[in-house]
Amino acid sequence: MTNEIAKTEGFKTKLAKVNDTYLPMITDQLQGNGVNMSDYQKQCVMNALAEINNTLEQSNMTISNVDQQTLTQILLQVASLQLNATATPREVYFMTRKKKAGNAWITLLELGIEGDGNDAILSRFGRGVKQVHKFWEVREHDGFNYPKMKGLETTPPEWEPTGKGKVVRIVYPVSKTDGSVEYLIAERDDVVRNLSAHISNNLMTETFGIAKSKYDATPEQKKQIDEKKKEVKSLMKDKSLEDLLIIDDLSKYISPAWKEPQSRESMIVRKMRNNLTKKYPKNFENAYVALNYEDATDENIKSMRKDVTETANTIEFSSEPIEPDVPNYDVETGELKGENALPVQEDNEAPTEPAPF
Repeated sequence: MTNEIAKTEGFKTKLAKVNDTYLPMITDQLQGNGVNMSDYQKQCVMNALAEINNTLEQSNMTISNVDQQTLTQILLQVASLQLNATATPREVYFMTRKKKAGNAWITLLELGIEGDGNDAILSRFGRGVKQVHKFWEVREHDGFNYPKMKGLETTPPEWEPTGKGKVVRIVYPVSKTDGSVEYLIAERDDVVRNLSAHISNNLMTETFGIAKSKYDATPEQKKQIDEKKKEVKSLMKDKSLEDLLIIDDLSKYISPAWKEPQSRESMIVRKMRNNLTKKYPKNFENAYVALNYEDATDENIKSMRKDVTETANTIEFSSEPIEPDVPNYDVETGELKGENALPVQEDNEAPTEPAPF
């Protein structure tokens, strides 16, 4: 019992030192960019540091072992977007990624925003948004009537839940600052675009055994690889979501989180939610906060940044975006596939190696 108390006190002491080191630095950087940190934003930073520190210690690592530039950037994103790592359901998660620097490997931190994190961002920064209400999960056997528009007047949708069948649409009632109510609706069928993007992304580095890697391929081999990719992608044409999930020749390019019965429905619901909340117009009122949001959510920007910083002057650039240097990591969804995949969480899956925080 004494050892446990001592261990807990030691952890608290180390964490206090970590907070004393990073919190003033984050506060100063945000203030320098016109953002005055609230008490809640400071709490978000401390919660993020606690989550990061706790998991690193379990892996016999400390915060000093990770790349400080990416750590600082993540803490700035957490603070400016007000994302709480200890909220239930959680709003944000963290993961590590290895990068080779010369003859050594360094550990980088990355941030992923959960479904409830996107809801929180919409509530705080949605243009003209007063309140985002609890979303509706409308199932295939439920009674549902779509909203109707008559001029500027809206007839609200009607929903009679039965709790039976698959979730076929998500509805977010959103109260606006002008007193009106907007109903954001996402359909299950539209998730086919997310799955298609997921498959296409996992094809990026596929060589079909023609070459060791796409960077080693000769011009003739690249042509053969491109032809094979076209063949695979042609299998997705005019297919429904359910059809894509059962095509054997596509299965190897789809992560288990999409395929396994216990996780598939959670994944599809999550994608419907994200399709609504991410695309809704935001007003951050501060260019620096807007930039942090773009960095945290735009996977194409992340991908290009890694391409430039990690492969500059070492390889011939491809016209395709480069996947992050994470085994079996999916840029579009933030998921892992194959043996590294984890059971579905509230939003994007966090990897085992890289490890979730």
